[in-house]
Amino acid sequence: MPTQEKTRHLDAVELLSAVLDLGSFARWDAPPEQPPHSGDYARDLDAARGKSGQDESVITGTGLIRGHRVAVIVSEFNFLAGSIGHAAAQRIVQAMESATAEGLPLLAGTASGGTRMQEGTPAFLSMVKITGAVRAHRQAGLPYLVYLRHPTTGGVMASWGSLGHINVAEPGALLGFLGPRVYQALHGEPFPEGVQVAENLFAKGLVDAVVEPSELPELVDRALRILMPTTAGPTEPPSTLTTLPSPADAWTSIRISRNPRRPDLRHLLRYGADDALPLNGTGQGEKDPGLLLALARFGGQSCIVLGHARPLRKDGVEMGPGSLREARRGMRLAEELRLPLLTVIDTAGAALSRESEEGGLAGEIARSLYELIGLRSPSVSVLLGQGAGGGALALLPADRTIAAHHAWLSPLPPEGASAIVHRTPEFAAAMAQAQGVNVAGLHACGLVDHVVEELGSLPGSPSGGVGNAALEPVEFSRRMARAIEYELGTLTHRPVERLLAERFRKFRSLGV
Repeated sequence: MPTQEKTRHLDAVELLSAVLDLGSFARWDAPPEQPPHSGDYARDLDAARGKSGQDESVITGTGLIRGHRVAVIVSEFNFLAGSIGHAAAQRIVQAMESATAEGLPLLAGTASGGTRMQEGTPAFLSMVKITGAVRAHRQAGLPYLVYLRHPTTGGVMASWGSLGHINVAEPGALLGFLGPRVYQALHGEPFPEGVQVAENLFAKGLVDAVVEPSELPELVDRALRILMPTTAGPTEPPSTLTTLPSPADAWTSIRISRNPRRPDLRHLLRYGADDALPLNGTGQGEKDPGLLLALARFGGQSCIVLGHARPLRKDGVEMGPGSLREARRGMRLAEELRLPLLTVIDTAGAALSRESEEGGLAGEIARSLYELIGLRSPSVSVLLGQGAGGGALALLPADRTIAAHHAWLSPLPPEGASAIVHRTPEFAAAMAQAQGVNVAGLHACGLVDHVVEELGSLPGSPSGGVGNAALEPVEFSRRMARAIEYELGTLTHRPVERLLAERFRKFRSLGV
């Protein structure tokens, strides 16, 4: 009977060779100082050194990845299952502190069964000081990237293995808190299959991507080009700075915005951004298709992007509370990495369902508003199309707001507003005009700072000769991208306290 061939996983040295530029690795490690130990443990350490060819379960140092100098910490699973004792923890902490002191991004490649049982509780407690070193590195505004290798479990997965700004995983890797052998010993049955697998963690929004070791250099290169940008020069003012709101009435704009072929956030990233690296989920076991989160570059300006993902089908999922929890992950990234935040609003309304209510949708909208109005990073919001209700408002507060000609913002879809006031949706068009939901009204009240025109037009189209982005999706996306690049560039060098004061003042005085 044929047996399934086992996948061979790279050891620490092989991973370093696969990821780092040839000949660039410089090791940091001093000989490990082990705590007092028994003869049995001494023999275990000797055997581990002979089996792995290493003196401890981690290797640390610096190297180049596509020319970027990075600090690296790589687990060696062949040394006592990559377990972390006192000496390994000291090595990890010292490497993290050196990376922080030198202003280097840090890449961790974990493969570990957790803390070292031979050293008991003191080894277990070492996860706290490692986490403290991660926190100090992140609070210095430096990227921390994690590559979860097979297997990563226990205390490592529950500390420094899960704290990356970006967390990606090796295909098929066993990843989880509880080791399956421990579960079986305690419960007398195997742990359910397919749960602690990289691909399942991706599906649940716990990791951002599943990538082969050979793909890691490209991913790190793209991430660092965005996360650690070179200082961009001033951006030339785009022609859209002088664009006026569309003369179309509000109902015409609403009809145009509902065209299923209208360019959305996906188009903006595909055709307008110089690069966009998608992230995935909240990192806390939640992935809502109503929101897209990414790292992106528009010209010379890097940013964190979060925005509504238009459902691709009529029965597609609308934005739920999980979307806003994912959005707040993006807000935290922007603050910690000291990058501007770009929010993109394009929603027919948040999901109205039992699940949304029980998931705390109203509270998530409130928390999103709270975070954005006090965000300690520059921010730009884009009204791209539909803007109905609290789901739209939740991504709106920003230092500068750009609007497409036929975007709009309303407390409810106009049909709903008409039903409340007139007990019928038949007065939707009149309600939209009276409420000032279109860009002309939003510009007049002081919300919209920058308008991007829509130029596409066909005879007989609902745009009535006033333009329609659905008829020029690529060109429109590129125009919008240039406006975004300009607005990001005008904000990035302003002191945070000035931004906060001006942002608060803007929203305090809207409509006055």
